[in-house]
Amino acid sequence: MYRERFRATLDHQPVDRCPIDLGGTPQSTIESAETTAGLAAHLGLVGEAPPDYDKLDRRILERFDVDFRRVGGLAAFDTPRTGRISDTDHTDCFGIHYHYSGMYWEIVDGPLRNAGMDELAAYELPTLAQLQIDRIDEWAIRARVLQANSPCVVVGEHPVFGVLELACWLCGYDHIMMMLALEPEFIHLLFGRILEFQKLIIREYYGRLGRHIHLTTSGDDFGTQSGLFMSPTMWREFVKPYMKERISYTACFTDAVYMHHTCGAVFDIIPDLIEIGVRILNPIQPRAAGMDPARLKSAYGDRIVFHGGLDTQQVLPSNDPAMIRPAVRELLDMMDPQRSGGYIFAPAHNLQSDVAPAAIACLYESVLEMQT
Repeated sequence: MYRERFRATLDHQPVDRCPIDLGGTPQSTIESAETTAGLAAHLGLVGEAPPDYDKLDRRILERFDVDFRRVGGLAAFDTPRTGRISDTDHTDCFGIHYHYSGMYWEIVDGPLRNAGMDELAAYELPTLAQLQIDRIDEWAIRARVLQANSPCVVVGEHPVFGVLELACWLCGYDHIMMMLALEPEFIHLLFGRILEFQKLIIREYYGRLGRHIHLTTSGDDFGTQSGLFMSPTMWREFVKPYMKERISYTACFTDAVYMHHTCGAVFDIIPDLIEIGVRILNPIQPRAAGMDPARLKSAYGDRIVFHGGLDTQQVLPSNDPAMIRPAVRELLDMMDPQRSGGYIFAPAHNLQSDVAPAAIACLYESVLEMQT
């Protein structure tokens, strides 16, 4: 039933209800273990979560009739750069420095900050010899078990960062934005090297998991609350070709449907995302400029599937059922999934600690009740 509903949604066909997501992607889950435990308690679930599924308490997903189950994650590497600096600071396999701010690991600095061509030429990305293959093999076993034993849609989480975001983390957002305008050859060299690194991981990851998943993801933010990071013309010149090649290369190893996550106001490049193979776009960020769900549905609703849309900036943090329930009703009315498919219900982004367990329960109970 879940997989058939998903296929009908992709084909923009009528469905009994829209697919429902919680935890099926890295951008549609619950951020904190405390909130998850509180939600389990609110629902009357006693004892520890079942150990057979590690992304979210499986009992919660079953209670809310969630259609998706996620497996996999970002590839890990054993490199000399990786290490703990202190209780609140560490560096990853790329040499990017992170600081723990209380809930998130925030990027402090990158190894290519303010770099030029010489520094870029000398920098080495992690290699195949350093890749933790055993970890991917374990994920492949989990994916195979989910495919065989669960009726749900199996999601292979993306194993590697996006080309733009990784470049910005390595060099600094300000430096990348300046180099886009001033030194395009630097950008093409950097993005080309990142693409080759992506392909190395894609081959190993999807070569093992690809036969056992129905959906896979990528993440790379192209927008802010008010607009794109760069002009559509510049995005098409510098980002689109590398993303297109990533999607095409992924398709060599899996038939899984491709979903992309980008925050922000990205209305103007949605036709480009459709052109290069994105079948599902996450999220509908309703308070970003031009990203009103009704506008998206009218403009592109017959060409792409939208995922998300329930406001996480004001509605859900209000923790008020009198705000949450009408917002769910309005979103369903705008997207009209039961008649036209093309929509997967989820919050606009991850549920953070300012959203109470009772509000999460209200959200998912409402979407089920309103489609019966």
